[in-house]
Amino acid sequence: MEFVGSILGMVGFGIGIPLGLFIGFHFFIYSDPQDVQDPVIRPLYELDTDSLQDLMPEIPLWVKNPDYDRVNWLNKFLLEVWPYLDKAICEMIRCTAEPIFAEYIGKYQIEAIEFEQLSLGTLPPIIHGLKIFETNESQLVMEPAIKWAGNPNITVVLKVLSIRIPVQLVDLQMFVLPRMTLKPLVPTFPCFASIAVSLMEKPHIDFGMKLLGGDIMSIPGLYRLIQDTIKKQVASLYLWPQTLEIPVLDASTVAIKKPVGILHVNVVRAMKLLKMDLLGTSDPYVKLSLSGERLPAKKTTIKKKNLNPEWNENFKLIVKEPQSQLLHINVYDWDKVGGHDMLGIQVVPLKLLTPNETKEFTLDLVRNTNTSDPQNKKQRGQIVVELTYAPFKEDISENLSGAVNGYSRKESGISGGNESPSGAGLLMVTVQGAEDVEGERHNNPYALVLFRGEQRKSKMIRKTRDPLWNEEFQYMLEEPPVGEKIHIQVLSKKRGIGFRSKESLGHVDINLADVVHNGRINHKYHLIDSKNGVIHVELRWKKV
Repeated sequence: MEFVGSILGMVGFGIGIPLGLFIGFHFFIYSDPQDVQDPVIRPLYELDTDSLQDLMPEIPLWVKNPDYDRVNWLNKFLLEVWPYLDKAICEMIRCTAEPIFAEYIGKYQIEAIEFEQLSLGTLPPIIHGLKIFETNESQLVMEPAIKWAGNPNITVVLKVLSIRIPVQLVDLQMFVLPRMTLKPLVPTFPCFASIAVSLMEKPHIDFGMKLLGGDIMSIPGLYRLIQDTIKKQVASLYLWPQTLEIPVLDASTVAIKKPVGILHVNVVRAMKLLKMDLLGTSDPYVKLSLSGERLPAKKTTIKKKNLNPEWNENFKLIVKEPQSQLLHINVYDWDKVGGHDMLGIQVVPLKLLTPNETKEFTLDLVRNTNTSDPQNKKQRGQIVVELTYAPFKEDISENLSGAVNGYSRKESGISGGNESPSGAGLLMVTVQGAEDVEGERHNNPYALVLFRGEQRKSKMIRKTRDPLWNEEFQYMLEEPPVGEKIHIQVLSKKRGIGFRSKESLGHVDINLADVVHNGRINHKYHLIDSKNGVIHVELRWKKV
């Protein structure tokens, strides 16, 4: 009898413990508190030290940090447009999630996954402060502090073995500190081409999840596991320096064409040119230009009274789009009086060239590029040219994302290894603008760039102390300008004729050794002989 009692006691204990746990967990999950009281609201001066310490994390950043600005106007704007943003964001979530759901259909006995309810609720995020960074780059960098205690209604239904299992997201709260970079700034509305988003710290995300009506986040240990998993996944994707790039404008409409290489052209000779002069000869010369460029054409010397001239003259042209640009070759007959007569033209697509390989072309000259024109059947002679396309070497430092001020530098005296830079290249000088330049008699500033005895001028902007030029000057050099300087002067010119029509507003001499070693420098320089004047100059060196 004692043995049977022991057996029954053990069976009862084994059944009672799981049954009690199940009933207790059921009441814990599904029971609602009945004695919830309204919070007591008191002024800050009535709170003790401990209560104030508890409130510190909730104080907006614009109160604690002077670098952050108060943006109540932006929060009011979000409140007004939130119903429309809600629908737009939910549609983006739906379009993004549905292909992911489709990958799991047919696996693990899952027959269907779909949204039953999808709404972000009626409460918009609140921006507790906004910090704006000043940069030398063509971009706008800002850091908003965003908090969101929302009331979303998001329900996903899984159909497994013909059983509908609803999963609902409730009580969503989050705090994120993103860095948003609007770049590049362009003269096309909305004035920036893309938005790059990075998280400056791991986000805080808190939410509840109901499965079959019960809050599964109440299961001990599961809440912490999900929190850590979400933070790690988000951090691996978007925590700085990782970025999320969101295109705003079509890249083709705002693409800024930059030089990618140099085309070396050797005009060798021409044969059997047309006779244009009365004495049965011609005075030929050749003009070279690339399609899509507004730079002056390159010209050979004039060969007097010669129908089979020999030039062997070399030229360099800057290439921006090697797959689409054309080399235009125009042969003219020089005349002392009046316009010069066209002897013939020809074009060479740059895509026919192999990088760093010289290719010789013997081209038949034609009247125009219209292949159906019967006048092109007339023999106009031939021209021989040698072409070499030399692309620039990739600069690793340009591919690295810099700090907030947009560029990273290394001192010229600490360059890697003991190698001295050598080889031809392209020096690009972009004069962005100036600040606080003021003349004694007039303020019509323009920039004058002096390098190796060659002067180049920017456009003049009238009646301003903060001109914006954004003009680029290019110099093709056989050797790096390591020991040289470039002189940039800001001048003001008075309109009309009179005494003292020009006035210097300041100047600066920039050592080019740094740009040769770094590849790029973007800096604001204080002008000499100017009280507060500053000039913004970007220098780039591209090696062939």
